[in-house]
Amino acid sequence: MSDKRSDTDVEASATPTNFIRQIIDADRAAGKNGGAVVTRFPPEPNGYLHIGHAKAICLNFGIARDYQGQCRLRFDDTNPEKESVEYVESIKRDVLWMGFDWSELVHASDYFEQLYDFALHLIRKGKAYVCSLSAEEMRSYRGSLTEPGSESPYRTRTIEDNLDLFSRMRAGEFGDGEHVLRAKIDMGSPNLNMRDPVIYRIRHVGHYRTGDAWCIYPMYDYTQCLSDAIEGVTHSLCTLEFEDHRPLYDWVLEEADTPCHPQQIEFSRLNLTYTVMSKRFLNELVTQHYVSGWDDPRMPTLSAMRRRGYPPQAVRTLCERAGITKKDNTLDVAQLETCVRESLDPIAPRVLGVLRPLRVVIENYPEGQTEELEAINHPNDASMGTRRLPFSREIYVERDDFEEDPPKKFFRLAPGREVRLRYAYFIRCEEAVKDPATGDVLYLRCTYDPATKGGQAPDGRKVKGTIHWVSTTHALKAEVRLYDRLFKDAAPGAGGDFVSNLNPDSLEVLPDAQLEPGLAGAVASDRFQFERLGYFCLDADSTDAQRVFNRTVTLRDSWTKRKS
Repeated sequence: MSDKRSDTDVEASATPTNFIRQIIDADRAAGKNGGAVVTRFPPEPNGYLHIGHAKAICLNFGIARDYQGQCRLRFDDTNPEKESVEYVESIKRDVLWMGFDWSELVHASDYFEQLYDFALHLIRKGKAYVCSLSAEEMRSYRGSLTEPGSESPYRTRTIEDNLDLFSRMRAGEFGDGEHVLRAKIDMGSPNLNMRDPVIYRIRHVGHYRTGDAWCIYPMYDYTQCLSDAIEGVTHSLCTLEFEDHRPLYDWVLEEADTPCHPQQIEFSRLNLTYTVMSKRFLNELVTQHYVSGWDDPRMPTLSAMRRRGYPPQAVRTLCERAGITKKDNTLDVAQLETCVRESLDPIAPRVLGVLRPLRVVIENYPEGQTEELEAINHPNDASMGTRRLPFSREIYVERDDFEEDPPKKFFRLAPGREVRLRYAYFIRCEEAVKDPATGDVLYLRCTYDPATKGGQAPDGRKVKGTIHWVSTTHALKAEVRLYDRLFKDAAPGAGGDFVSNLNPDSLEVLPDAQLEPGLAGAVASDRFQFERLGYFCLDADSTDAQRVFNRTVTLRDSWTKRKS
C-alpha cells in the first residue's frame, strides 16, 4: 500500500530563465572561463538547513546540472565553537533528499594552510596588519554610517612586526581577543565592510576536524572568496545581504593575487509567512524545548519537512515558483502547502482512517460475520490497483460525522438519517446511546440496507452524505499527530519576540485513532491520503507495538478561514 514512486530524482523540464542564467549565458558566449560553469553550496555546519536554504540548493546545483558544470558542497567550518559533525551529516542528507548530488565534498578547513599563506602574502604587501585594540575599542574606532572611522594606532606596524606577531598568534602565545589580523583598506569608506575588516581572530577552541592544530581562524568574508578561488568557482551565488560585502570579496581576491577571480552574484532570499528563518531563533526553539528537536515537523528545517511527509518535489516546485530575483519577498506558507498537495495527490494511495472514533453497531448485520469489500487505491490512477477492506457488524466512524441536532446543510449521520458508507452500504441511525451519568454519546444504533452494497440503492433513492469508517474488529489502533503552524502571526519574528507568537494549538495528539488494517505494513515516510481528512505519513517514532502517523497537510487550506 505504500507509495513506491521515487520523488528524489529531479525531473528534466523546461529551464526557466532568470538574470543569473542570463549572466552565465553571456559569459559563455564571450568565452569567459573557457565556457566552464562551477558553482558551490557553502553552508556553515552550525545548524540544520531550512526552507530558505532550499532555494540556494536548487539554484547552485540546478545551474551546474543544466550547464553540464560542477557544484561543490563546501562546509564553511571556520567557527569551531558552534559547528559539529551532526550538522555536517544532516546537511548532506538534506542535499541528497532534495534530489541533488555534489561533484566534490570539501571543507573550508581543508584550506587552513593555504588561507594562512594568503594572509602572509597580504602582510608582505602591506595590505594586512596585526591590531591589538580590544573589541570595544575597535567598535569606537569604526565610525558609523554617517561618520568615517579612525585608523588604529597599530595600523603603522612594520611588515616584520606584523609577520612576527601573526606567526606567534598561530603558535598560541596569545589569549583570545588579544590580537586580530585586519585587512588594511580604508577607514573612511562609506561601506563599513571596507573599514579594515578583521580577517583572522584567536580562538583557543578545538575544531571538529582539525582538533587543536589551529588556534587562529579566518573570518567568513576572507574565507569564502579565497575558497572560491582555490576551487575554481566561476559564479559565486549568494543572497542579497552579501551585496555590500562584494567590494571586500573582490578586494581580497585582487590583493591576494589569486589564480582566478570568481564573480559574486546576489539573489533574493526565500522567506515564508508564519515562519522564522534565523538560526539563532531556531536554535532557541530547540534548546528551550518549544519543539522536540530540529526535525520536529512544525519546524521549517528540511529534515522536519521530510519527517512530516513533504515530498522534495514540492519544495523544489516552491523554489521554482518563487523565482530568482533581486528583490526580497515573502511567500505565504499556504503556497508551500499547495505545492505539497499537488505533489502528493497523484502518488499517495487512498486509505480509510478514523481519528476521533465513535462506535456504530449495525443491529441487523449478522453477528460474527465479516466480509471483504473492494476499495480503489487511487481514483485517478488505475495502475495502483485495489485492496480488500474488512467489514463487520461494528464499525468506527468519525465523531464529527454525527450530530444529534444537526444544523442546516449537515448531511451526515443524525437520528433518523441515512448516509452512505464509503465502499460499503447505506446505514440509518436509529438511536444515539448515551452515558446516563454524563449524557455523552457512547455509541450509535444503526441499521443497514443489504441491497445497497457498493454504495448504490437499486430503488434509485439518493443520500447526500458519504462518510468513511473502519471495522472495530480489524482496525489498527495508532497515535496520530496533527501539526499546524508553529506561530499565530504571519511575521512572528517582527520586534524580536517570537515566543509570544507561538501557536498553542500547533500540535494535537490523538492517541486512539483507528485505521484500516493494511496500514500495519507501512514503513517510515510512507505517505497516504486518509480520505476526507488529509495527507499523512508514518513517523520514525513508530514501533511494531505503536504506530504513529503525522498529518502532512490538510486536503485544503483551512487556516485562512480560521484566521478570518
